[in-house]
Amino acid sequence: MSKVASTTPRGSHGATAEKAREPREIGQRLVELCKKGKNLEAVEELYDENIVSVEAQAPPEMPATTKGIVAIRGKHDWWYENHEVHGGDAKGPFVNGERFAVFFHYDITPKIGPSKGQRTTMAEVALYTVRDGKIVHEAFFF
Repeated sequence: MSKVASTTPRGSHGATAEKAREPREIGQRLVELCKKGKNLEAVEELYDENIVSVEAQAPPEMPATTKGIVAIRGKHDWWYENHEVHGGDAKGPFVNGERFAVFFHYDITPKIGPSKGQRTTMAEVALYTVRDGKIVHEAFFF
């Protein structure tokens, strides 16, 4: 999705002075993209360049806290390289002020670890914080 060029200076979180999207709108777009399997497109469109992501349970290969858009892209690459995703769903957003939650359910087969090769389902809730029209923080709960 291309953005209209603006000569207005950017704010501290990368949003232009144009009307920033509200958390409900951001959440709806995130859910829409995730339902289509376009998770990385959601990152590119909706996340702030200084995003902080916190996992409830990080694998040994990954830190529990990831900072910055480049690191988030790497985290997504790692996930898809190490899991076969058969399907998934996202429900929400459930909005409260500048935050919203999304319930995720995935049908996966891990390619690594103790469950390697065993098809399973996983469910998690993610809590997102929006500032200046971009997601600046996400935390996952199992």
